[in-house]
Amino acid sequence: MKLARMSALTSHIPPGQFGRYLLVGLWNTFFGYGLYAALTAILTPRVPYAYMAASLLSSMVNITVAFLGYKWFVFKTEGNYLREWCRCVAVYGSSILLSLAMLPVVVYVLRHGGMEGGAPYAAGAVLLGFTTIYNFLGHKKFSFRPVSGYTAPSGSPAAKQS
Repeated sequence: MKLARMSALTSHIPPGQFGRYLLVGLWNTFFGYGLYAALTAILTPRVPYAYMAASLLSSMVNITVAFLGYKWFVFKTEGNYLREWCRCVAVYGSSILLSLAMLPVVVYVLRHGGMEGGAPYAAGAVLLGFTTIYNFLGHKKFSFRPVSGYTAPSGSPAAKQS
């Protein structure tokens, strides 16, 4: 029963695309979280609530890295770099705002649950699950959605996905 529901949810996603998404997403997760952790460590002695600044800064760098990985290896779209990048920024921007709103709450809960020093790191990791699903759906349905009326040239990666 659960397998049938999962199949219904994923049937519209080409198998190769989802596998590539997982690979790029895995790289991007390690890169983004590593940058967040490094910036948190660097900024903590200098800036109050350093984890907030670290989250914002690391997210902005990570957006462009993710955009290129998803464009070239996952959705394999051609051209439209500026349009797709702007849409990608919109998806990630909304994700960043949601994460920034949820981050202090999760840090607070973890700190009051007994995790003092590691709370910002654990909170960042907890929010990864939410942002992974939110961003995939946003990119599939919005960032890399084909332009209406556009037909990809035959033989192009975009045409092979249709």
